[in-house]
Amino acid sequence: MTDPAGGRRTVVVTGAGRGLGEAMARRAAADGFHVVVAELNEEWGARTAAAVLEAGGTAESVALDVAEPASVAALAGRLAADGPVYGLVNNAALANGVGGRDFQDIDVEAWDRLMAVNARGPWLVAKHLLPLMTGPGRIVNIASDAALYGSPRLAHYIASKGAVVALTRAMARELGGRDITVNAVAPGLTEVEATETVPAERHALYAANRAIPRPQRPDDLVGLVSFLLGDESGYLTGQVVAVNGGFTMH
Repeated sequence: MTDPAGGRRTVVVTGAGRGLGEAMARRAAADGFHVVVAELNEEWGARTAAAVLEAGGTAESVALDVAEPASVAALAGRLAADGPVYGLVNNAALANGVGGRDFQDIDVEAWDRLMAVNARGPWLVAKHLLPLMTGPGRIVNIASDAALYGSPRLAHYIASKGAVVALTRAMARELGGRDITVNAVAPGLTEVEATETVPAERHALYAANRAIPRPQRPDDLVGLVSFLLGDESGYLTGQVVAVNGGFTMH
């Protein structure tokens, strides 16, 4: 996809090496964007970029640890040489194997690690990429419906994703005048690698309480993200949309 001046539009997708991030990167490329696959696991990132290229899109993979300021600054420095950034999908997060303990049993190290990745990471990446975004622009933050539902024994994860919701609204207020929209998508329990360690009872809870009872798949989410990155969403900002088959309704 090109901007009005005729140049390519670049979209950065963090944590795009597998699962939801990979699906969103593939869809962004299919929509015509040049996709920067920003991934902690370099092998996964390279695989996603290669799949995009094989499908006829354009992509590059860049190593990124969203919890490390130097790594985020290096990403911004690399992209600055290639021109403006149009879009950012803040997807990278710690999700697998984080639940199962009551809030009072979570240790400080686990709490701080999750917050550094899930809550500080989206802010840090947006902070460093903002100087490269000239407007119009799009930022899509990936939250979680767990923050809307209040799942038990997942307090630090819920707190981190609740922070993403609040950050989305704050950023939307500040960036609207620059023609940059900021919205959040809150997926439900989706069948990806990161949810393979989720206890069976939580899968059963979702299955029993969705309005649409079938399991949720990555393809259920990518259409909304595609819309939020596109031109037609230019007057939509500061919103949080849950995609979970009606497990939560607001």
